Amino acid sequence: MDSTYKTLLDTCNSHNVTLVAVSKTKPVSLIQEFYEMGHRDFGENKVQELTTKAEKLPTDIRWHQIGHLQRNKVKYIAPFVHLIHAVDSLKLLKEVNKQAKKNDRVIDCLLQMHIAEEDSKFGFSSEELDEMFDSDVYPQLENVRIKGLMGMATFTDNKDQVRREFKQLKSLFEQLKSGRYSGKDHFDTLSMGMSGDYQIALEEGSTMIRVGSLLFGERNY
Repeated sequence: MDSTYKTLLDTCNSHNVTLVAVSKTKPVSLIQEFYEMGHRDFGENKVQELTTKAEKLPTDIRWHQIGHLQRNKVKYIAPFVHLIHAVDSLKLLKEVNKQAKKNDRVIDCLLQMHIAEEDSKFGFSSEELDEMFDSDVYPQLENVRIKGLMGMATFTDNKDQVRREFKQLKSLFEQLKSGRYSGKDHFDTLSMGMSGDYQIALEEGSTMIRVGSLLFGERNY
């Protein structure tokens, strides 16, 4: 575990990339081990698991909600979550804003884009993203801050396809950075790449990778 972690961390540091250790289904004791090695960014898919672990672990951990998020669960993580990766609708963004306001904070979010050739993946299409930006509601959301984009490539052995999908996401990120978010330094995060495809993601310009099984071993369901 130590050598894999250190190699991965060195790779991320050399690319100026944040490594989110995806600890879903893994025990608190294992997260504590990584914490003692100096790691602070941890990702969870399920809200209940995230809140349970957050109560038992040091308060300076930066918790990332990376899984599909239901609107009725936002209130449980709003007091402390560091970054929500999977904002996939205006309705969800409105709820995050509402709960952030109740907690007197601004919550950082990533907009999840649908880049995979799989219907099971969530996320905005480019058209839906434009509709959200052009809506009357979006400019009023003062308690959320859009940090960037997130996407998941198709689960396939075809590396060319994965690379194509990451290129597409990077291109959209750059368009937004030079257009709608021009001059806004906080728009700086492109979360793409997981255990199986993080190397391609790094080559295509990811600034944040979400790695679980490579660090923690296979998951226990």
